[in-house]
Amino acid sequence: MGLYTSVCCVLLVALLTVSFTNGEDPYRFYNWNVTYGDIYPLGVKQQGILINGQFPGPQIDSVTNDNLIISVFNSLDEPFLLSWNGVQQRRNSWQDGVFGTNCPIPPGKNFTYVLQVKDQIGSYFYFPSLAFHKAAGGYGSIKIASRPRIPVPFPPPAGDFTILAGDWFKQNHTDLKAILDGGNNLPFPDGLIINGRGSNGNTFTVDQGNTYRFRISNVGIATSINFRIQGHKMLLVEVEGIHTLQNTYSSLDLHLGQSCSVLVTADQPPQDYYIVVSTRFTSQVLSATSILHYSNSAGSVSGPPPGGPTTEVDWSLEQARSFRRNLTASGPRPNPQGSYHYGLINTTRTIRLTNSAPIINGKQRYAVNSVSFLQPDTPLKVADYFKISGVFSTGSISDSPSGGGAYLQTSVMHADFRAFVELVFENPEETLQSWHMDGYSFFVVGMDGGEWTPASRLRYNLQDTVSRCTVQVYPNSWTAIYVPLDNVGMWNVRSENWARQYLGQQFYLRVYSPANSWRDEYPIPKNALLCGRASGRRTRPL
Repeated sequence: MGLYTSVCCVLLVALLTVSFTNGEDPYRFYNWNVTYGDIYPLGVKQQGILINGQFPGPQIDSVTNDNLIISVFNSLDEPFLLSWNGVQQRRNSWQDGVFGTNCPIPPGKNFTYVLQVKDQIGSYFYFPSLAFHKAAGGYGSIKIASRPRIPVPFPPPAGDFTILAGDWFKQNHTDLKAILDGGNNLPFPDGLIINGRGSNGNTFTVDQGNTYRFRISNVGIATSINFRIQGHKMLLVEVEGIHTLQNTYSSLDLHLGQSCSVLVTADQPPQDYYIVVSTRFTSQVLSATSILHYSNSAGSVSGPPPGGPTTEVDWSLEQARSFRRNLTASGPRPNPQGSYHYGLINTTRTIRLTNSAPIINGKQRYAVNSVSFLQPDTPLKVADYFKISGVFSTGSISDSPSGGGAYLQTSVMHADFRAFVELVFENPEETLQSWHMDGYSFFVVGMDGGEWTPASRLRYNLQDTVSRCTVQVYPNSWTAIYVPLDNVGMWNVRSENWARQYLGQQFYLRVYSPANSWRDEYPIPKNALLCGRASGRRTRPL
């Protein structure tokens, strides 16, 4: 570890020197050790993944444009990667932390991520992306605050709380992975947890009369959730980095991978109240609770936790449509975030993506446009950089449903830098889908039941929809998004249902610029790990 410490010190001095002499944006440094450890989320001892001995892992507190230097030492007995859900990695898919872009960190080794939260604000989270590690924990929250001179469209809250909620299985992640590798579906989750604990494992203390910000993320792997606080209304103020119209809700749906922020005023009689999360669109309803504790509380929680919606699709659809962009609020830059008139730009391409659940070679798989993603032996971005043939080919997934039989393929779709794309997710299945796109925040222009047709465009919101990085598609429904492809790189488009993602419901979008310029994309990092067919090659001269 002496050599490792010396190298870190040299890197620290070098980065600080560059920062202070060139007047760059601030640097924040993190040193994380990833280990296994005993955890008891549902009262049963399990092997969890801890970061610096914590589950959930340490919170990242940052400000727009901060540079985050995160040194990760892998003390597990298997390869490991972290990905940063919602961090756009502008010009820098090298830091995305999925196998399509990064070689895994080997056991007993270190890798330092160099991220910049460029032109972003909001609430996000990080998670382990390899194998089925996400079912073992290893996740934590990311907060990106506005720079001091950028106005925020609500007064500073008295406190800022994080809620990382989601479903949980009592089986270890290795057992769950074995079920999927055997070609079977996962069982129903055993429960829900909030910040790594089961019911009443967390207490959030507030002072009567004050207003607090709650940042809520669905970090589960299988189910949508509904969030509510007994006796209190919630004012929605942010969805994945976008200030929203400040509508009031009694409960909110969050689908897999989604995040939002609400303001809650402690304006009720001084006592304790339930904070509740419960599953959505499941025949069996799971729930978990925490406690909202008034500092001058005169009593504990009383009565049963408040109920919420269960299987109502229309209710959730109408709520999703009510999320609108605050056109008068500033974003991460001084110009108003509503000044981007996405509805006046002609789209250059339409991509239609249909999910399916085929049986291939006698095993359960999941697919996009009939292609079930097959992990390559070399990260796609690395193979692309070194021009290694035979790892993938663009055009291995079509722009529209083929209607043919499903098959295994390392699916990569080509896209041109600065194209403006209409992308339609079509869900013919009876289960809700949640889709995520790395590297981007996209405009959610429409969603509805039934089949999408060109006439569906007449119902698009082309004025004030939110933009986000994760969107739901309801059963037997469609969701349409507009994506300005302004970020060169190799970007993962995936299901946030982790079993479906693991078994093939994903692909990579290769956004390409022929300029080969640092203006469009950063070069391969000097410390990039090389593996597979790239083993033994060099990145750049040190």
